[in-house]
Amino acid sequence: DLVGNDAVVLRLKQFARQKNMPHCLFIGPAGVGKTTAAICLSRDILGEHFREGYLELNASSDNRIDVVRTQIKDYARTTTFSGIPFKILVLDEADNMTPEAQQALRRTMEIYSNVCRFILIANYSNRIIEPIQSRCAVFRFTRLSKNDVVERLRYIAEQEGLKYDREGLEAIYDEHQGDLRMCINTLQSLAVLNKKVDKQNVLEVLGSVYLADISQIIDLSLEGKFNDARRKLQDVLYLKAIPPEDVVRQIYREIVKSGLPDKVKVEVLGYLGEVEFRLVQGSDGEVQLDALLAKMASIKK
Repeated sequence: DLVGNDAVVLRLKQFARQKNMPHCLFIGPAGVGKTTAAICLSRDILGEHFREGYLELNASSDNRIDVVRTQIKDYARTTTFSGIPFKILVLDEADNMTPEAQQALRRTMEIYSNVCRFILIANYSNRIIEPIQSRCAVFRFTRLSKNDVVERLRYIAEQEGLKYDREGLEAIYDEHQGDLRMCINTLQSLAVLNKKVDKQNVLEVLGSVYLADISQIIDLSLEGKFNDARRKLQDVLYLKAIPPEDVVRQIYREIVKSGLPDKVKVEVLGYLGEVEFRLVQGSDGEVQLDALLAKMASIKK
């Protein structure tokens, strides 16, 4: 079953009823049902011929132009089986393909559209070349609401006989920012460990018991207590072995939902953006985080 994105689901159901579809481009963040939607649509159209008429590839591992010219082209140009109007090729993470590979893919989509329809799945539309976008029906999947995800987790927990409370389910959502796939994986981890789905167990399973430390680091920094904040940061980095990237991500989440004045939020988020960029470029994590704390300690409130 698909959760949320009702308008998208309604349009896809029309394709399923007609047993026909154009090339499609599914855009949206991870874990919102793009791949599931592609599989459901393909099953409805192909019916009993789904196994032989459906192919799914991941473009992040095969993003080179020679893959488009061989594997994808070979599949697309073969004739359809009796009883199905066309084959369906799903290309996941298509936004990881090189521009050259996308140009080759565009030509393949044009030439063999009578025997093969494509569903391209991507997180970012700006990484898909315009000639491909213009040849597809574009469906934009939005992030799932907290209520939708929590209700789905509640349904699964009850079906599986798990003990839970709503705070635990909400903690799963908060940790994964609405990525339903990751939320279900966490729920499964708790089930395997035979743990009740409550906030404490969720944080332990996810290794996020350092959240209180992050809040303390933020408070100490903004109070101008740089040395105290730095000592707490070193505990998080070295005693609890939390990567600098995760620290930055969690500081971001805490700042966004805090009741700090907008002026302070703007300054801190600006510093966070600089730190994240430098970490991606390979800078030393501890040095960058120390610099972040120093800047936060100097903010005039």
